[in-house]
Amino acid sequence: MSLSNPPLSIQINAAVIHSPHLNFSRLHIQNDAGRVIIRGSVQSFFEKQMAQETLRKIDGVESIENQLEVTWS
Repeated sequence: MSLSNPPLSIQINAAVIHSPHLNFSRLHIQNDAGRVIIRGSVQSFFEKQMAQETLRKIDGVESIENQLEVTWS
């Protein structure tokens, strides 16, 4: 493994942490060989979609199951 190509789980976490649209602490992300499941809560349908779009851009992500719940609190 080279430093220029970190493991997929590190790439996923970094993308979510650096996204201005997402709150990493409210998300739970599982990765199994490119199959990613996103769980947790977000405050809008826009955030839900942005979570998926953020992960879609990562090489190695084969599928995304978006189970995020929108909560207006």
